Amino acid sequence: MAIQRMDNVGIVVEDMDAAVAFFEELGMELEGRTEVQGPVADQCTGLDGVHCDIAMLRTPDGHGRLELSKYRSPEAISDGVRNRPHNILGTHRVMFAVDDLKDTVARLRPHGAELVGEIARFEDIYLLCYVRGPEGIIVGLAEQLR
Repeated sequence: MAIQRMDNVGIVVEDMDAAVAFFEELGMELEGRTEVQGPVADQCTGLDGVHCDIAMLRTPDGHGRLELSKYRSPEAISDGVRNRPHNILGTHRVMFAVDDLKDTVARLRPHGAELVGEIARFEDIYLLCYVRGPEGIIVGLAEQLR
């Protein structure tokens, strides 16, 4: 049996409101917020005493979803590094197709977004860039030119 679809990408955050605002500015739609706790959460995560806030956002086409989690307990663990380079094992990014890359970057800047490198042009097909958003999350942006 094959997978049916990718349901969502999950990201643990410290400042839920800032993360939600960032992704809403990007164009995602908030499906809802809830709390998760209890035996099922403990069993699924392999942690004891899980209690976290969840925000689920979806892309405008309804096919992609992002789950933001803020742990109340156990406390989220940070290695202290928020500006990791893109080539660290296990670290990757979430990539979004956008209508206007330069406008999107400009709208995200007030929400803390900073270019990781610079806006690059791949032939005459795409404008591409990575921005670092809340919690150090690397977000890829791609504008199809033709």
